Order: sequence, then structure tokens, then C-alpha cells
Amino acid sequence: MTSIVARMLTTLRGFVFSATVGVAAVVFLGATLASSLLYEKLLEERNLESSGEIARQNIDTIVGALRSGISRQQLEEVIAASTTTFSSTVDSIDVYRTQGVEARYGRLQQELPEHARQAMASGTPVTVRTGTHVAYAQPVLADAECLRCHTNAKAGEVLGVTAVTHKLQTVRSTVRIYYVALFLALALVVLLAALALTSFAARRLKRSMDLFRGKVESFSTIKDFDRFDMHKVDFGFEEFNQAFDNVTLLVDKIKRVAVDKGVLEFEIRLLEKFIITSNVVRDWREFIKNLLLEINPIIDAYALVTIFRVEEEAYECEVFWRNPPQEKTKRLFEKILRRQLDDTPFFHGARLLPIAHNIADETGLLPELSPRDIEVQTKTLLLETPKIGGIVGIGVQSMMAEDNIRNMVIGSILTTLLNLVGSVKAIYKYTKDLEHYATRDPLTDLYNQRMFWELLGYEIGRSKRHSQTFAVMMLDLDNFKTINDRFGHHFGDSFLQEFAKVLHESVRNGDMIARYGGDEFCIILPEASETQAHMVAQRIAESLDHFWIDTPDGNRIKATTSIGIAMSPTHGDNPKDLFLVADNMMYKAKAAGKNAIAMPSEDEMAEVFRKAGEKAIMIQAALDQQRIVPYFQPICNAHTGEIVIHELLMRIQLDDEVVTANDFIEEAENMGIAHKMDYQLIEKAFAEISKQDYKGMLFVNLSPKALIVGEFASHVSRIAGEYGIAPSRIVFEITERETVRNLTLLEKFVLDAKVQGFSFAVDDFGSGYSSFQYIKCFPVDYIKIEGEFIRNMLHDDTYLAFIKSIVTLAKELKIKTVAEFVEDADILKAVSALGIDYAQGYHISRPSATMHVPQEAPRQLAI
Repeated sequence: MTSIVARMLTTLRGFVFSATVGVAAVVFLGATLASSLLYEKLLEERNLESSGEIARQNIDTIVGALRSGISRQQLEEVIAASTTTFSSTVDSIDVYRTQGVEARYGRLQQELPEHARQAMASGTPVTVRTGTHVAYAQPVLADAECLRCHTNAKAGEVLGVTAVTHKLQTVRSTVRIYYVALFLALALVVLLAALALTSFAARRLKRSMDLFRGKVESFSTIKDFDRFDMHKVDFGFEEFNQAFDNVTLLVDKIKRVAVDKGVLEFEIRLLEKFIITSNVVRDWREFIKNLLLEINPIIDAYALVTIFRVEEEAYECEVFWRNPPQEKTKRLFEKILRRQLDDTPFFHGARLLPIAHNIADETGLLPELSPRDIEVQTKTLLLETPKIGGIVGIGVQSMMAEDNIRNMVIGSILTTLLNLVGSVKAIYKYTKDLEHYATRDPLTDLYNQRMFWELLGYEIGRSKRHSQTFAVMMLDLDNFKTINDRFGHHFGDSFLQEFAKVLHESVRNGDMIARYGGDEFCIILPEASETQAHMVAQRIAESLDHFWIDTPDGNRIKATTSIGIAMSPTHGDNPKDLFLVADNMMYKAKAAGKNAIAMPSEDEMAEVFRKAGEKAIMIQAALDQQRIVPYFQPICNAHTGEIVIHELLMRIQLDDEVVTANDFIEEAENMGIAHKMDYQLIEKAFAEISKQDYKGMLFVNLSPKALIVGEFASHVSRIAGEYGIAPSRIVFEITERETVRNLTLLEKFVLDAKVQGFSFAVDDFGSGYSSFQYIKCFPVDYIKIEGEFIRNMLHDDTYLAFIKSIVTLAKELKIKTVAEFVEDADILKAVSALGIDYAQGYHISRPSATMHVPQEAPRQLAI
């Protein structure tokens, strides 16, 4: 029942029907009630008039009889005759005498009706209505005729009252029955008419709504708007048509602002592709080809262009075609592209390498394009000042949408597409740079220290397989510190670069030169005898006799070097022993007066290994006697200067001497006790943190061999818990060394550390061959940029470009960056300008046994 009522009120048909019937019912009911009451009033008034006429006739008859002198019996007969005559209306007729008359005749009425008393008292006729009866009382006054009988009366005296009581005849009930019957009959007629009218109106509306529904159901894309003409819909009623005209106007406005769902869905899919994986970076050309094919259902794009800076004034350009273009189109495209680049101030005078062409879909053939197609339908993103790996511009040639809104959205999609392509291309460039600089020293372009150890290990294995000898040379520039201090780092870097060129010219093709660090260089001479190794060393010394470089003060300065040589397998059959011998011989050459060459004798070999044994004894004793001590180097926020992090460093306390980790850590790793030293160091550091109530972060610098010890993270977590230090405040630093052989074990440690709540940082980022491998395989939170890059970035664009690439890559991967070797205010200012997050170096503070504890720890670092 409720649903029927709801349907009657919520549908147009039900509403019209209910309204029609309701209004008709109210009108007819009101009219019936009013007419019924009016008619009853008229009948009542007519009944009163008739009753009054009859009463006067009866009274006149009785009064006439009384005047004629009739007896009482005759009077009763007259009254009975009158009552009979008007039996339907007359209820009773009475004659009442006054007191004097009654006394005379002996029939005094003890009680008189109210109307009779009123008539006697007033001497005038009285009419009294009570309920369904009405009484008429007419006084009889003495006149001449009456005085003949009533001699004692006086003229005009009331002799009595004639009273007639009438019963009112009513027809109300009958009239009401008739009116109800009439109302029901008319209501039925109205109901039928309402049904007919409602059905007629509903049919007309349904026909128009069916037409409108058909148009709506045929609409599925924005393109269907062109066929969506609602002006042909006629609802049959002017008011409905006017209302629907407003709907049509709204649809026309929507047509101007609506965007195809497919376009938006593609844009969402495009945004999802910003999750760039290593596979995407490796196969970036295939990635761009697929993007070009995916975008074509939305935008009729036929080509995508990337322009990338590969050298200072040289650019490579690649065109990605949707389908194979005709040769004429390809030549025209290259011509227009070169002209547009020449017209762009940024590229004016630049050298454009041969343009490479790639095809996304080899099937089909691209239609021939006119110059207008190529020049006009272009969406371009140009970076005026390349900052991300060298990319300067990318563009898409496409047929844009005609309407402004769709054109705007598609333009946004193209911008997103181009940014995505740019990111992929830039990251590809970053990885190539990383792979190059991971093996090369950015200053001299020689192999770096990490690559030297890899090459030395490889050469040992190769020489053993072929039963060959080879030489390892260690070189150190004499008095280089004095040159650096006097003329500055910039001049010192130039000096090192020129020295590297001398080394290149002095060795054979296939000999491997590496910059080990600072002013130290290493050379591996494959398939070389002692004599040949000595000849190469002598050739280097002779070349330096003719080497000089102009100083900033106008003078010339020469270079000399001390060279130590070790032979494999004579002086060692593993990288560590060979390097130890060559390094000791280099120091022997320096002790002999510098600018000398040294190769060990048998007695010197024994002395070298004896010293190495003494170092091992010292390390073991330091561990047993609890002489491993923590040092802390502050790390500040590069933008605010506030100290928010400390790096934990290991030292050995020998009486008044403090031995740094560089002097013993490799030996400790070889001895297999590095992790035990780390445990002792960490526990002492945590005790100091607890004592000083330090609330900041702590970077724990650990060797890879210590990290791959089982349960290391759990052990550190237990120590932290004992001192109330949250693991989230501890960051483990990995420094890539030649000792990292099993990345699977390292990965297990990193994941275990993450589960425990620790964070993870890569130290000396960019200096090692596997730096990029770390951030790809492990959940890295921080990267510490190689200090040499930072120290030289203000004087060398190569260092600066590499740092920019690292920072941009880190931001893409949501990794925080730390700059090492911040040694002056200018470097700190540059570090902040580059967007590096934190800074560390002697300009900030040197390592010390105490911590710099701020008055209030930064909110984000508090536990």
C-alpha cells in the first residue's frame, strides 16, 4: 500500500491523476455541502411560512367561533376539526382563558405554557420555537361582540389566548441522501476523465522521453556529442519544452567543457608509468616506442623527438616514428627540425650529431606529411638551462583536438608524456654516467681505487692461468701538499690532470692506470718482468724531467714522483700482499730522498710482513683491552646549518696516540674481527648518547664484512634497547670495498636491518663501480656523495655535472643526500644551492670524542 502511494506521488502520471481527482473531490464536496446547507435553509424558511399561515387560519377560525358565543363543547369540536384538517403539521390547539374568565366559568388553568403567558401578559401575538416545534399564541381582546357575553369585561381586555403548536416538517436527511448519490455519480465521471487525461499526457511524454533515452543510450564518447541534438525532442507541452530548452543549453555548455573518459584514463595510465624501473631505463627506446603507440588512440601522434646534450656544444637527436615514414618525409622532417633548432637561441651555433631514426611499428606506412603538418602540429618541452643529465628538449608531432578544452587536456597529457620521456632518458644518462664514473676518477678519467682492486684481482687470476708474471706500481707525487696549499685546490687539480697525461704517454696500451686517492696513483703492468717494470718506472721519471706547468704567479713548477714496485708472484700472490709491498716500497723511495724507484729485496720483504704482523697484534690487543673508542663527526642541515646528525667513527687509543680507522680497518677485516670491534664501538657510542641525552640521528660507519655477519642487526638492536635508543635513529653506512663479494648476503643484512627499524646509507656514492647497483637493489635512505666530487665541484664542471646528476637521481628516488668534504663556506653555500640535504666536513666540525648536542633536537629527529 505504501509503495502504491509513493508511486502515485513520485511519478508524473500518478501525480497528475492524484491532483486531478483530489481537486475535483474537494470542489464537488464543497459545492455539495454548500448547496445542501443552502437548500435546507430555504426549506426551513418555507416550512415556517407555511406553518404560520396555517396557524393564523386556525386561530382565526377559533376566535370567530368564540365571538359567535359557542359553548365549550362546540369549541372542542371546532378545535378537533381543525387539528384533523391539518394533522400533518398541527400538533395541538389550545384555548386558555384569563383568570377572571376562568373564575367565572370555574375552569381556571393552574399552569400556562410560556408562550401563552407571554401573549396574555403582552396582549400581542407570540411565536416561540423549541426544537422541531413552533408555537403561536394569539391573545383574544374584548370587543363589542365579546362584551355582550362578558359584561364584566372591559373593551380591549385580554379574555384569553388561542395557542397553536406546529410540528416542523424536515426533509434534511432525504436531501442529503440525494446529494451524496449525486456526488458519487459525478466523482465517478471525474475519475474516468482524470484517467483519460492522464493517459493522454503520459503517452505524449513517454514518446518524447523514449526519444531522449534513445539519444542518451547512443552516447558513449565525447565525439558522440556532435550527433546528440536534443532540439528534436518535443514533449507536447510548451512548459515542458521551455524547461527542456534549458537542459539543452546545459548540454551545449557541457559539450564545450567535457573531456573524453578515454583521454583521462590514458592520462592516469601515463602517470602510472612514472614508476620507472631498471628495465625501463635499460630499454628506454622500446619504452618510448610503446608510449608512442599507446597514445595514438587518444592523439594522432606520428613522431616524438628527443634532443640530448652529450658534450659541451654537441647534441644528439633521435626521432621516434609511429610507422615507417617515406624517405621524402624523413628528409623534410630533418630539414625543418634543423632549421627550428637554428632559430632557437639556445641551440644557435651548436653542433647537432647525425639524427637517429627509430620505428615503433614496422607494419604500415606513415602518410606523406606536408611542411605545415610538421611545423604547426608540435608540442615541445624545452629546458633553457639543462640541469638533469643533459636533456634540453623533447617534442611530439600530433594532430591536436579542435575544441579548446580537449586541446588543453591533451596538451597536459603531452606535457606529462614528454616529462616522462625526459625522465627516462635523463635517468638513462645518469646510469651511464654512474657506470662510467663508478670505474673512473672524474678528475683524471683514470680508473679509480675500487676499479684498481677489481683489475688487480682479475690480473692475479689471469696470470696464474697463463703462468705469467706482472708488476704493480705505486706512485706518489713528491711535495704535492705544498703545491696544493700554496696555489689552491683548483691549481692542484690541474696539476694532477697533467700528471695523469704523462702517465698515459709513458705506459703501453693495455697497461692499467688508476688514481688511488689524492696524489697517489697505481699502475698494473700485465705480462711484465722486473726489468720491464723498472724500465716503465724509469720512463715515467724521465718524462717528468721534461714536464712543467705554469703557476698562477707566473712561475713554472716541475713534478717528481716516488715509485714502489711489487712483482707477482714473487712478492705476493694476492691483491693485499702485492699492494702492501708496492706501498711500502713507495714509502722507501720517499725516505731515500724522493724522485726515486724502489723494488724490495728478500730482507725487505721480511720487514714488510713483520710490520704487517705487528699491526695485527696491535689491533687484537686493542680489542681485548677495550681500547676501541668512538669519535663523532657532526652533520648539519645544509639549509639551516643546524646539527641534526652525527657520524660514528672508530679509533684505537694507544697511550697518547689515536689511530684512525684507515690505518687498521682492512687488516681487521682480514683478521675477521671487524664486527667484534664494531660491537665494542657501538656499545660505547650508545652509552655516550644516553649520557649526553642526544636526540638526533647517528650514522654508524661499518665495514661490509662486519655487516654480513649473522644476527648483526639484531645484536645492535638489543644494545640500542638497553640504552633506550630507537632503531629509527640509527643509520648503517656501507662503504664499498673490494671485500664485498656476496651481494646476496649483504641484501639479507639490509632487509633484516629494515625489519629491525634501522635505516641504510651508501657512503662515497659515485666512487665505486656498484654504487648504482646498491640503490637499485637495496632500500637506500641516504647517499653520501663522494667527498672528492664535493671538494672540486667549484673548479671543475665535470664534478659539478656529476653531482647534479646524483642529486636529481636521489630526488627522483626519494633518497636524502649528504655532501662530504665540505671544507669552506663557499662549498657549503654551493651544496645548499644544489638542493643537497645535509653537509659534513671540516668546515662544519672535525671528529671528536664528544658530541655536539643542540639545546633542542629537531622535531623530526626526536624519538
